[in-house]
Amino acid sequence: MSEPIRITKAPTLKKKPKDSELGFGIIFTDHMFVANFQEEKGWYDPRVEPYAPIPLDPAAAVLHYAQAVFDGLKAFRGVDGKLRLFRPQKHVERLNNSARRMCIPPLDPELALQSIVTVVQTDGEWVPRMLGTSLYIRPTIIASEAFLGVRPARSYVYFVILSPVGAYYPEGMAPVKIRVEERYVRAVEGGLGGAKTGANYAASLMAGEEAKHQGFTQVLWLDGVHRRYIDEVGTMNIMVKIGDEVITPPLTGTVLPGVTRDSVLTLLRDWGLRASERQVGIDEVMAAHRAGTLTEVWGTGTAAVISPVGELAYKGETMVINGGKIGPLTQRLYDAIVGIQYGQAPDPHGWTLEV
Repeated sequence: MSEPIRITKAPTLKKKPKDSELGFGIIFTDHMFVANFQEEKGWYDPRVEPYAPIPLDPAAAVLHYAQAVFDGLKAFRGVDGKLRLFRPQKHVERLNNSARRMCIPPLDPELALQSIVTVVQTDGEWVPRMLGTSLYIRPTIIASEAFLGVRPARSYVYFVILSPVGAYYPEGMAPVKIRVEERYVRAVEGGLGGAKTGANYAASLMAGEEAKHQGFTQVLWLDGVHRRYIDEVGTMNIMVKIGDEVITPPLTGTVLPGVTRDSVLTLLRDWGLRASERQVGIDEVMAAHRAGTLTEVWGTGTAAVISPVGELAYKGETMVINGGKIGPLTQRLYDAIVGIQYGQAPDPHGWTLEV
């Protein structure tokens, strides 16, 4: 699709919130990007228009068979005042991989990148200024064809919406309490675990709610077959440091290929540290804790960047990690990525894109 992106500005602009009052994903900007797909035309009519509801037929495929994918990335206002996206090409690649898994026609990568850049430029004044805040970007594709047969839809809507968000840790980065999930399963090999699709998140809700009622922040998922190997923590990738080795589960289709996960592995290897992508059993983690070699555990993801884990609870046993405090490597990784995102540190891998 080589059509130019047409821009229709909103006649009136919303009042922008104070940086100190921002939450996550509850306030939306003035504009959105939209494009449509029909089988006979491909993707067409790329446009920026005022933020508004999307009209959908009650029989739209997305409402019945959950044929939808999305991604999430951020724009940051650097200490130099410039706006930067963090690894947007990687997010476009993941969005298209998710789309293929859900039988959704992929986007032209250049158009997808340009859609994000254009709508962020249009609403650039919405990128908050306080360190730790950012503009969350949600590209989404939904099946819009009205039919009740079970097959891939023949028409789709792609849209990108923006939401100014506050610091994930307004009180400072604090280690979280995690319950190892024994009853429910998030994904199995051959399933949807490696795609960023709504069905994965719907499958995780019950376990997450039960954990919260028990005083935990989230759950650590185990693999769906053996119930032995660690998978993901909540909606984040998980990493454990045992001895001098950092271990994270491999990308075998059950965990999301996190962009922050990839960034952390790159940094660890840059620093000459041992980083392994391999299966690690919960029993191995417990044995390491008893032996005193489990020194740090953290989650990685776009929202929080790095989320330190202070406690893991499994089969009635509570493992307190690093005295319930943030570990030095956890902190170093967080500082390194945030430094690049806000233009405070060099960007040797070219991860940021100025807009």
